[in-house]
Amino acid sequence: MYVILVYDISMDRNGTRTLSRVFKTCKKYLNHVQLSVFEGEITPAQLIQLKAELNHFIRDDLDTVIIFKNANKNWLKKEYLGIDVSERTSNFF
Repeated sequence: MYVILVYDISMDRNGTRTLSRVFKTCKKYLNHVQLSVFEGEITPAQLIQLKAELNHFIRDDLDTVIIFKNANKNWLKKEYLGIDVSERTSNFF
């Protein structure tokens, strides 16, 4: 399945530590696209694992993670304004 994951981490009460852990966890499974945005192909089992790992770090009263799922990335049309990042093929920019 194709996933787009976005997160918003509150920067109070250990926010920097939470942000770092969430970023590193997402990077293990998905491609980093922009600041707090990740996307990529992932199996259902990997998605379950990713969510389980994120649940260890996300503070229910302060942070948000949104996961958009689709069976096929070809059903998703992307439009870029500004810098076109469609050519990025790895996590190294």
